[in-house]
Amino acid sequence: MPAMAAGGELQLLGCWYSPYAIRAKVALGLKGLSYEYIEQDLFSKTDLLLKSNPVHKKVPVLIHGGRPVCESLVVVQYVDEAWPGTGPPLLPAGAHDRATARFWAAFIDDDKFFQPWRRLMRSTTGEQRAEAFKNVVPQFEILEQGFMECSKGKAFFGGDAIGLADIALGSFLLWFKVVDEVSGTKLLDEAKFPGLAAWAERFLAVDAVREAMPEFQRLLVHYKGFLAGLASSAAPAAS
Repeated sequence: MPAMAAGGELQLLGCWYSPYAIRAKVALGLKGLSYEYIEQDLFSKTDLLLKSNPVHKKVPVLIHGGRPVCESLVVVQYVDEAWPGTGPPLLPAGAHDRATARFWAAFIDDDKFFQPWRRLMRSTTGEQRAEAFKNVVPQFEILEQGFMECSKGKAFFGGDAIGLADIALGSFLLWFKVVDEVSGTKLLDEAKFPGLAAWAERFLAVDAVREAMPEFQRLLVHYKGFLAGLASSAAPAAS
């Protein structure tokens, strides 16, 4: 099915490995919107990015008719509200259900969840990884319970279809996999987190998600290079 026109010029500033840019890609893909994707080098930021997001200077930035929309969860909600009759809704109709979806999306970006995960992702030794993994597991236990409550027994956090909270967490799934590959962990262990593990498989099987995700091997190489840089910068200088 061809992508629908976006009702005006639509550009997305992103970075291929950024889970936050992936969120925007998934939302646009689910809505069937066509857009121009402009890859950004986060170590040499373009004037367009700096002009479009002068506060945070980060991706993603969605530019609609020349006007920028910044921050990934804001972009997802903007896409849902700007094209309400296009594609599936990304937020439920009921006020309480909408608030619940926003709560879990915010939890994923909150320090309570994100910082333990970030420490695991940035660990370069076995000792660091063991400690970080121990601290991140309780956060996945919270998410497992949250999924059960939010999905109400259906396939996704959003119910029958992907919604805001699905996109917020799902954008990290390939990152979880490459970290597992390197560290020997299993973040979405089917025995510990059966709901999340099954949800992850369903999420990654959706066409719009597959198209938005980077290639696993490429991301793995990027991650190993990132860790090598961290280990090198942490090593004591030779005397």
